[in-house]
Amino acid sequence: MTLPHIKPVLATLAAAATLVTVAGTAPASAERPHPRAGCESDPALLFCEDFEDLEPGAGTGADWAADTGNGTLSVKPGRQGQVLGVHTDGNGHAFLEVEDFAAPGNSFFGRMRVKVDAFPTAPDWAHFTLVEATGVGDGTMVRPIGGQWVPTEGDGAALWGVGSDGGPTGDWTDWQATAPAEAGRWLCLEWELDASDNRVSVWIDGEAKPEMTATTTDHGGNAVDFLFPEFDTVRIGWQLYQADPTPASYDLRLDDLALSTERLGCGS
Repeated sequence: MTLPHIKPVLATLAAAATLVTVAGTAPASAERPHPRAGCESDPALLFCEDFEDLEPGAGTGADWAADTGNGTLSVKPGRQGQVLGVHTDGNGHAFLEVEDFAAPGNSFFGRMRVKVDAFPTAPDWAHFTLVEATGVGDGTMVRPIGGQWVPTEGDGAALWGVGSDGGPTGDWTDWQATAPAEAGRWLCLEWELDASDNRVSVWIDGEAKPEMTATTTDHGGNAVDFLFPEFDTVRIGWQLYQADPTPASYDLRLDDLALSTERLGCGS
């Protein structure tokens, strides 16, 4: 569980250094995305769900289960067909869970379209997770898509940030002021987990966000190496960790979820 905390100065400096180092040098995978939507047959896909073949109201699928506590999942109309509605109360959670997951070389890309009705505005430093990957190892939970309500940014802002918990690097969310978490509109969020250097990379609406990159030695946690577990589970949905938040409940819509050996891009 992530506790409210003020981002360490060293993490801020590390993020700035990352921006200087990698800006303008996006990996080849970022230069040649393969924009595909839907779940057509594709050898690169490790998991795909567009919710079109599920019954309205369904809370599980053929290839995924539900992990909920004070929350629900439900297939409903939305966007260009059907979407998955995610609802939680207070600091509840509701995740679509991909179990028995295995990626070649323990590395993979992910994509999701998401619309969040509202992000938390209290308590200070309230932390939320939308994507979490776990597995066998030192207990590390990798959170490529998540963020925090940061009261010290302007009048307060919800900001995206890569994070982790449960392992030697500790409980951290390396939020970035250049990545505001926008409520009330559809976003395409992508990530890459590259085990060669335990690298987490993020794209927002197709734009690379190098300042959000985390690696083995450059991350937002304790001054030890950040190492991936051997991934076997990926969760996509919502969790808020602090009690009595504002607002008191949260609603999201998810669509076009995919895990792949290649970057898929956002398509149409």
